[in-house]
Amino acid sequence: MGIAAFLLGLIPAALVMAIPVRIDPNPVALAEAMSGHRVVLLGEVHDNAGQHALRAAALQHLLASGARPAIAFEQFDREHQSDIDRARRERRRDADYLIEQAKGDPSWNWKLYRPYVALALEYDLPIVAANLSRGDAMHVAIAGWSAVFDAATVRAFGLDALPADLQRKQEHEIAVGHCNLLPPEALLPRARAQMARDLVMARSIRPFADRGVVLLAGDGHVRRDIGVAFWLPSAMARSAISIGLLERNDDGSTPDAATDFDAYVVTEAAERSDPCEGLAQHMRPDTVR
Repeated sequence: MGIAAFLLGLIPAALVMAIPVRIDPNPVALAEAMSGHRVVLLGEVHDNAGQHALRAAALQHLLASGARPAIAFEQFDREHQSDIDRARRERRRDADYLIEQAKGDPSWNWKLYRPYVALALEYDLPIVAANLSRGDAMHVAIAGWSAVFDAATVRAFGLDALPADLQRKQEHEIAVGHCNLLPPEALLPRARAQMARDLVMARSIRPFADRGVVLLAGDGHVRRDIGVAFWLPSAMARSAISIGLLERNDDGSTPDAATDFDAYVVTEAAERSDPCEGLAQHMRPDTVR
């Protein structure tokens, strides 16, 4: 073993960052990027309909080529896995019924996620409820790791002694994601909740790595350095691919976040009102709630 290879083996797999590859924004190119990887962490901007159409078409190409990965969803909470399995037994091809029975949070635009559910049913793929519920995430934020994770999990993942850089980056992303409007004391609890979701998603997809699994989640969750990959076993993380789906900057340039992934696609931005204006209004002390 050469010195470089030996040193590489000492670095956590999730922190090994190569130069990210830019993927053309078409289904065939995205499918080819996913092909051959047992674990695919496929990002999204949640409300970007164009990105969803691209990903669904790419998955169709991947499945048509013979791949049969499990499809794991951030949009389904882990406690509803039995509801998903029951819905499949009752109505094998009814995507709407499955979403209803799985008690999908109405805050998600299910019109955008239904095509993935329908594909999984058409090809008889496992559908994995991968996420930590909003309520459990809130418990972690308020009361700490032990509110949701047992002592063995806290020890196994070193949750009481996490790398300072991981926490710093997560807090930074929380701050930026909330338009730098949150008070400093709110950052750590929210970062802890985000990390708890990443950990739960990592544990949810691990059993399906041998057959292959595609995790559908927001870009923040599929980052190579601080997302789900951080919590995967080293060998699994090293062989996984994280793909960010990013929105073009207003000036047409590539977002800086492209460096956070193994590969990335840049699409047009969705039309939306300024989220920072809405958040600022919501956080005003005189706002009636």
